[in-house]
Amino acid sequence: MTTCIECSASQPRAALSRRATTLTAAITAITFAASGAAPTTLYHHYQEAFGLTPFVLTIIFGAYVLSLLGALLTIGSLSDYIGRRPAVLAALALNVVSMIMFIVADSAAALIAARAVQGFATGLATATLGAAIMDNDKSRGPILNSITAFIGLTAGSLGGGVLVTYGPDPQQLVYAVLLVLSAAEALLLWFMPETVTPKAGVLASLQPHVSIPARAQRALMQVTPVTIASWALGGFYFSLMPSLIRVATGVTAPVVGGLVVSALTFSGAMAVLALRNTSARSILSGGIPALVAGVAITLLGVKTQHVSLMLAGTIVAGLGFGAAFSGSMRTVMPHAEAHERAGLLSAFYVEGYLSFSLPAILTGLIAPISGLPLAAEVYGGVVIVLAIVSLLAMLRSGQQTTVG
Repeated sequence: MTTCIECSASQPRAALSRRATTLTAAITAITFAASGAAPTTLYHHYQEAFGLTPFVLTIIFGAYVLSLLGALLTIGSLSDYIGRRPAVLAALALNVVSMIMFIVADSAAALIAARAVQGFATGLATATLGAAIMDNDKSRGPILNSITAFIGLTAGSLGGGVLVTYGPDPQQLVYAVLLVLSAAEALLLWFMPETVTPKAGVLASLQPHVSIPARAQRALMQVTPVTIASWALGGFYFSLMPSLIRVATGVTAPVVGGLVVSALTFSGAMAVLALRNTSARSILSGGIPALVAGVAITLLGVKTQHVSLMLAGTIVAGLGFGAAFSGSMRTVMPHAEAHERAGLLSAFYVEGYLSFSLPAILTGLIAPISGLPLAAEVYGGVVIVLAIVSLLAMLRSGQQTTVG
């Protein structure tokens, strides 16, 4: 990658400083994550308005995740060739389009289409903004990239729940707010300095590239069970948890569903921050038991119909969720050379995003037959088993698999 921080010819007349550019990129990344979480708080409204089943809700969610994954694998490196600013502008434009599609949506098909456009925009934005943050702040870039998604998901689910519960026009207001934010951030692009010199090779970069270096295979296999468990847990929360709260406890206020979902991501962000100077092995050694305990407490809340117990369990599970994400990434990535990182990171995200969507879709399919509470208990049980398998595999391994 060729940088051009000093190239005045391509800079706007009044460019932001590096610190301001980093902050702007981080806030924009938070907006995209919040946009992705916002529809979760409206699922009950959509169920009543359009007669949607849990399976259809998970299909809507799956359209977002799979589109996001497709964008990461195809246009994730686009900004290395055309520049950060044009790629972010394209992502923001697509996000605005998706917000408009949500505002006017009147069917499941319309919601699926809106989610797909939104996912593609988020995939492009995630890769580009993450790179832009690293361009401008290499020392704090990794931790910023780790927590922006958690903060955005928290803001989207909790803020969306508040707006849907207490604001006017619940189907439109949250999307209108996010539309305005996206438009404002697009205007700020004029003042952001470009950090990349455009180069040839755009078409070749669109070919999906996933590879696992031989020396990284053992580390990846070791954390695969907990990676699947933690991402699958997140997928359930963002697709079915608000519905589960209503069915299991009778609490129907969207703000409660938003609060429980946001508790997972907020405590996850706190775990990432608190453990940033801890070794990957230590993170996983403490995080996996927290994930197991949190899921168990949450399931007890489902069984006893206590939303407060579900919230408490979610907070504990969220600590494990954040630790599992951070620990798994830091276990795997040091095993790749510089030229291998993109392919290995793609493989990690393919595994993660498939775990984020496919188990939730399967659960949505069987929930009408078994009942959502029972389906959730089975789902949680599988998450617990996978996490324990990963912990046992790690404990049996007598060697440190990564640097802290």
